[in-house]
Amino acid sequence: MALIELQDITKYYTMGDQIVRALDGITTTINRNEYIAFIGSSGSGKSTMLNILGCLDKPTNGEYHLNGKNVEVLDQNELSEIRNLEIGFIFQSFNLLPRATALGNVMQPLIYRNIGFRKRKEMAMQSLTRVGLADRTDHLPNQLSGGQRQRVAIARALVTHPSILLADEPTGNLDSKTTIEIMQLFDELHAEGHTLIVVTHEDEIAQHCNRVVEMKDGKIFNDSHTHSAKVTY
Repeated sequence: MALIELQDITKYYTMGDQIVRALDGITTTINRNEYIAFIGSSGSGKSTMLNILGCLDKPTNGEYHLNGKNVEVLDQNELSEIRNLEIGFIFQSFNLLPRATALGNVMQPLIYRNIGFRKRKEMAMQSLTRVGLADRTDHLPNQLSGGQRQRVAIARALVTHPSILLADEPTGNLDSKTTIEIMQLFDELHAEGHTLIVVTHEDEIAQHCNRVVEMKDGKIFNDSHTHSAKVTY
């Protein structure tokens, strides 16, 4: 069974007397362990696609099935539960709690699962160790480099063992050297069996992925599989 199935998804906004077709009839399937990039310029629909896939917004029409669940019929509480159970978010701006340590930030999503403190700490430590930050657990975000903050964000996304890692311009605030390090980490996570969906406007980032979906004017313009996710800089 496919992990994600989108059937005739639309998202329309009314701006004055204009109707903006942010998504205009999207039909696609994403399988487990895919490493896929949605790429396009500003206004292409990729950000709206991110919001729909991440259950942050509902489509105007169409059907979205995630792990066999019909997402668009769920209420806000059910959508919140889906986000916590199924989706690990990685944002360009990291979205870390400024007054919480790296360990505290990674433990945060587990609070909503009624997991005891000791187990939450153990799971968070394992996740931080996985991204190479076992020696930075007590550091606040402002004591970490941009790359380290993004690694904390990745550890936080991983700690719940989600079905999907959804990354929104994950290297947008990073320098070129750190970008390489983070994308190498993404490559490793994919090799371990994770499903990664990356939303980006950068061809160099998309080239890491095994599948690239190009968007334009709210539609899928091109959908192609690549033979290798290895990129030489």
